[in-house]
Amino acid sequence: MLSLLRSPMTDVPRPRIPEGNPHRIVLGIDPGTQVLGYGAVVMRQDGPRLLAAGVLRTPRTADVPARLGWLRVELDDLLERLRPAVVVVEQAFAGKNPQSALRIGEARGVVLACAASCVGEVVQYPPAVAKRSLVGNGGAGKEQVARMVAVELGLDEPPSSQDATDALALALTYVHRARIPGSL
Repeated sequence: MLSLLRSPMTDVPRPRIPEGNPHRIVLGIDPGTQVLGYGAVVMRQDGPRLLAAGVLRTPRTADVPARLGWLRVELDDLLERLRPAVVVVEQAFAGKNPQSALRIGEARGVVLACAASCVGEVVQYPPAVAKRSLVGNGGAGKEQVARMVAVELGLDEPPSSQDATDALALALTYVHRARIPGSL
């Protein structure tokens, strides 16, 4: 059944980073079982720059186990193509809907397992930490975060997907906390 789900369902081109890339890459992931946002930044001497951002959309008709299997395959491919040194995952938080929190937790488990199997460092931040890092306020709205992501990365406007913007905010939070300009 997974082979039927293997068709690419991403919103952006699929860059491949060559081995021996001299710049460290930080990949942020905003997990979900229907839509998973990702955003990668590359560290350069002049600061972080956007490498890739987008979403993985699981097939709507698939059941939860098939969606999780599809995510594992797609994440393994994403990690192999981007070769991040660090993966930053949004930490679980208690939402109003227990079923939704359970689904996000399942997706987080897949993300953490994939990242731990092939990346040197896996970090988790709560959403409020990322908001505080970028905007100065842990309760900032998604639009404020999106605008600051665009400013930090020198973009004319933020990515169209809030899931991708949230993932980029996680990656930039790691960069801010590293506090070593031009390297990690």
